[in-house]
Amino acid sequence: MGAAEQLVTVAAVILGGLTTHLTNALAERRRKRHELSTRWDDRKLDAYASYIERIRTSIFLAVELYELREGLRERRRDESEIKADMSEAGHHRGRAFERVMLLGSDEVVEAAHGLNAVTLEVDWQAAGRITGSLEEWRERNRAVFRTINAFHDAARLDLGVRGRVTGEQHPERDLLLPPR
Repeated sequence: MGAAEQLVTVAAVILGGLTTHLTNALAERRRKRHELSTRWDDRKLDAYASYIERIRTSIFLAVELYELREGLRERRRDESEIKADMSEAGHHRGRAFERVMLLGSDEVVEAAHGLNAVTLEVDWQAAGRITGSLEEWRERNRAVFRTINAFHDAARLDLGVRGRVTGEQHPERDLLLPPR
């Protein structure tokens, strides 16, 4: 074999090695990027679910307090106990909101701000900081659950989950209320 043939063979081996190395490096980079994206999606999902859980806890405590104050519920706990639980739930809700702020897309963060606002109105009426009729109370609760659904839609979009929880295929549902 001549010198020229040997040089071509060596060049082909070097080119093959470089091509293999480049292909492996790109595949590894893609794998790491996907792994990082998946890890952040897991954290986002945890943050979003925790936030909604904290919102719902706050709402249920507000309902308990409101119904106790309005004489719609039997007294099982003292008003001060419920208020203390509401205060603690508010702190947890605030921390969960901060995680959403750190991890969420613009749409999710805006939905969370809206949800905070309507949830506070429910808290305030339950505690007597703002006044309103029973129908206004119910409308505030309806607004919270509509806003929760809007948050769900924004979170699903951010996480790449297909579909929506609102819209034509999912008609708006009303509060589940006991018969009058």
